[in-house]
Amino acid sequence: MQDTQHPAIYRLAFLTSCMTVLLLMAGALVTSNFAADSVPDWPLAYHRIIPPLIGGIRYEFAHRVIAAVVSLLTLLLAVVVSRARWKSSTRVAHRLGWTALLLIVAQALLGAFRVLEGYPAISATAHATLAQIYFISIVSLTVLVSPWWQRTEPRLAESGSPRLVTAGSITTFVIVIQLILGAGFRHGAWGILPHLIGFLVVTGVIIWAARLAKNRFGSDPDIRKSVALLHATFGVQVLLGFAAYWAVEKALTDVQPTFTYVILTVAHVLGGALLLAASVLLTLKAARLIPGPGDEFALVPVPVSPRAGSGGAHAPNSHTQGSGA
Repeated sequence: MQDTQHPAIYRLAFLTSCMTVLLLMAGALVTSNFAADSVPDWPLAYHRIIPPLIGGIRYEFAHRVIAAVVSLLTLLLAVVVSRARWKSSTRVAHRLGWTALLLIVAQALLGAFRVLEGYPAISATAHATLAQIYFISIVSLTVLVSPWWQRTEPRLAESGSPRLVTAGSITTFVIVIQLILGAGFRHGAWGILPHLIGFLVVTGVIIWAARLAKNRFGSDPDIRKSVALLHATFGVQVLLGFAAYWAVEKALTDVQPTFTYVILTVAHVLGGALLLAASVLLTLKAARLIPGPGDEFALVPVPVSPRAGSGGAHAPNSHTQGSGA
């Protein structure tokens, strides 16, 4: 059978994910430097392809350039993923590639609405929210086309409830809600209180999901590494959150955004995106490694034998010609 691994496509997807991180940082720089209204027209800037690169225009124009690059990469990725042949457990990547493209187009149109029509508290919060949803799609697509996904077969048994993939999905959903609450605070849609309450909820859910993963599958290296990554990104994000709040309070008496304010607030936005990516990674690894009835990500049947006294156990790997291993 034809090899279903496509390392070039994976490298393209990984590049798109990295560029998306840069795009999120560029968007955060626009907000932190109060540059969102520095360019009044779209798609041109002051009726030019390249406007005068002064003041806040630099940040807004850089954001648009990176967004254009990410859009082109997403289009190329959607095309090559849909044309490639994949094993059955990766065919969802076809739909996900085109979904990512639709999301980036919608994101561009929402950005245009923000520039042309205003309503910054609402449109800017929606723009930031859609950016995170797009980021989920592109990170997921990168995992699905990765060599790890192609060569790995389901090998774990799970008898507990809820399933780890369910816990991971809930964690991801809660983190997305928290990012929305943070975006609303940054753009003036509401105060800090919802974001602080969200922090407590996210903390509890992450502790719950991580303990569930470690108790059931702590001996599996893939699950263990994903939990460690989730812990690390969450810990860093908590520290950045307190630092960013201090910077915001201090900036109330500043005439212009200071370097400290910009760095800490942008780092906090970036930390939230990386925490979201870590949660998505744990969820997808659980979906790949733990077979379940009707699970599209685990179509290869393997023998499993739950360990006594545990919610999950290792089972022998089952390799087929179509596994790409």
